[in-house]
Amino acid sequence: MGSECHHADGAHPGLKGHALTHALGAAETRCVATQERLTAPRRRVLELLLEADGPQKAYDLIAAFREHGEPAKPPTVYRALEFLERLGFAHRIESLNAYVPCRHDGGEHRAAFLICDCCGAAQEFEPDFTAQLAAAEAAGYQVATITLEARGRCAACRGG
Repeated sequence: MGSECHHADGAHPGLKGHALTHALGAAETRCVATQERLTAPRRRVLELLLEADGPQKAYDLIAAFREHGEPAKPPTVYRALEFLERLGFAHRIESLNAYVPCRHDGGEHRAAFLICDCCGAAQEFEPDFTAQLAAAEAAGYQVATITLEARGRCAACRGG
């Protein structure tokens, strides 16, 4: 947390208990529906992302993975993150070089993030890029991905 933060820890909590179980079950259901496998390492990385109170760097996930008392090997976690991104279960926040779970249930969407410069929280939202995509298409360009990261202070850090 930044030195200027004055709010209590836990202002942006990850999923716990029933909410975590439900999110992991929904991911499993989506994998079955798309004939993909949510292997144990993929599930563990998704669980760590869902439980986290903020964006997680790959090496934090590697250290937290702990399979039989040992941290995971880096390729295991990186392959899991690649899978989770490809299926839309997680997003990479470029400016932080960190990952967050997708907070939207299924379906393709254009994610954007509000990143707090004080506590480091990243809130996902779905912006309306209709005009920008139409302009790109009119120019003959097909947009594959859009990354929008807005920085500022969250309500908790602003005292609201």
